[in-house]
Amino acid sequence: MALLLEFSMSPFDKGESLSKYVARSLEIIDQSGVPYRLNPMGTVLEGEWDECMEVVRKCYERMAQDCSRISVSIKIDARQGRSGRLESKIAKVERIVGKNLSK
Repeated sequence: MALLLEFSMSPFDKGESLSKYVARSLEIIDQSGVPYRLNPMGTVLEGEWDECMEVVRKCYERMAQDCSRISVSIKIDARQGRSGRLESKIAKVERIVGKNLSK
């Protein structure tokens, strides 16, 4: 079953600026080969359940190496027989409203 998985992960014990921890996760995500989109509040992956959860697991394990408390939020939209939804869901809404939306 194909899914869109949106997640955010951040340490609670590293102060206010967390960009370097996010960057480490993005290296893992980018190297995974799983299609993704970064947004200001997290990252959306598109793929099969096991491959997406493997990416989340690797990000968590990397963060846990030097962070003692980690917040993880995950939202999943699983749908049989559909792929390419990272692009198509946005395109459909843009067609309905009749214009390109901010990206």
